[in-house]
Amino acid sequence: MKETCIAGFGEVMLRLCPAGKGRFAQALPGTLEATFGGGEANVCASVAMLGGRSRYLTALPDHPVARAFAAQMAGFGVDVSRLHFAAVGRMGVYFAEHGSNMRGSNVLYDRDGATIALLGPDAYDFAAMLAGVSHLHVTGITPALSQNAYASTLAIARQAVQMGIAVSVDLNYRKKLWNWEAGVKKNVLAGRCMTEIVALADMIIGNEEDAADVFGIHAADTSVEGGKLNVAAYQDVAAQLSGRFPRARHVAITLRESFSADYNKWGGMLYDCRDRQAHWAPVDASGRYAPYEIGAIVDRFGGGDSFCAGLLVALAEMSPADAIRFAVAASALKHTIRGDFNYSSRAEVEALMGGSTSGRVKR
Repeated sequence: MKETCIAGFGEVMLRLCPAGKGRFAQALPGTLEATFGGGEANVCASVAMLGGRSRYLTALPDHPVARAFAAQMAGFGVDVSRLHFAAVGRMGVYFAEHGSNMRGSNVLYDRDGATIALLGPDAYDFAAMLAGVSHLHVTGITPALSQNAYASTLAIARQAVQMGIAVSVDLNYRKKLWNWEAGVKKNVLAGRCMTEIVALADMIIGNEEDAADVFGIHAADTSVEGGKLNVAAYQDVAAQLSGRFPRARHVAITLRESFSADYNKWGGMLYDCRDRQAHWAPVDASGRYAPYEIGAIVDRFGGGDSFCAGLLVALAEMSPADAIRFAVAASALKHTIRGDFNYSSRAEVEALMGGSTSGRVKR
């Protein structure tokens, strides 16, 4: 593998879930399953478990729960030596109920006053945090928390560009966030802030509706809510993003067709902005797009992040066509794994790329 170090900057939270697909009203009072999760942390954990080098960057309160998170990430092989522990703020929490059939999953946020939301760019030494890094990954989630978190995300991206470090940005629009500027609509605030951040990106990543939500770029003949995607139209979406943000070399889009909480079709596209060519995955024997059919979904949280991780690892050594196949296979496997992190190995991803979909026992 080509020697790279992928850093991610953003918030991590404590994740609390009822067991299985239970509801909070059933589980409480009682026990919730506690894990950790956050878009950028998910990417760094997955990169490490796929055999790549990663470094996670964030601000956390200095207490035992935050230290337990750092220890878990270090156990995956993620570099946590540049974490910023502070005497202010708290670790955010998100509560998640897993949906079933026609009942969708639901997320409740409790993240006001998180350390990373309180600290501005002056609290960090971004040059030191990025020393030895070849790629920085940020998302639209952390800037949605507060003006300080937005300013810090923009500042670290600018520092990366100054240091010659490639930058990827996952748009990751969250309708329940972007509340920090009174009197401004959420999507308007997101569009204004993300325009500045995405202008620095070498790679833009989004799902099937992010470009519409953030930048008003819509895929023709598509209804995400209705589960109807005109997959071919996303090449035009990518071309429009490329035209608006000329620094970008690649635009990647995950394509989810949601028929129920348990059954989705899943695929993706990678658009090369220089040669204006789109690569789709997965494809059938004739080269036509043929998405994975994922039934009995265990946990879809972190699916997009596992796609980002797979793509960043693969593009360091594979052609664009193979890289998107690897990324989509990695993220398809994530849907079978409980928690935000993708515990799939590189060998398992490559097996799925090669057509191993039966789920047979390996003896």
